[in-house]
Amino acid sequence: MEGRNDSFLGDLFRIIVAVILPPLGVLLEVGLTKHFWINILLTLLGWLPGIIHAVWVISRR
Repeated sequence: MEGRNDSFLGDLFRIIVAVILPPLGVLLEVGLTKHFWINILLTLLGWLPGIIHAVWVISRR
């Protein structure tokens, strides 16, 4: 039970970070992968697409 709670709090922290700065949330979740670079591009095109992608990447686990 303790491990699930820690995982939930970690995901919640990353989602909050993703709303403020989407690429950082993705970086914390997957590192310097293609999803990070896609998120950089989406965030440059518009903040909302970057947030949607970041939350999707974080929550898909």
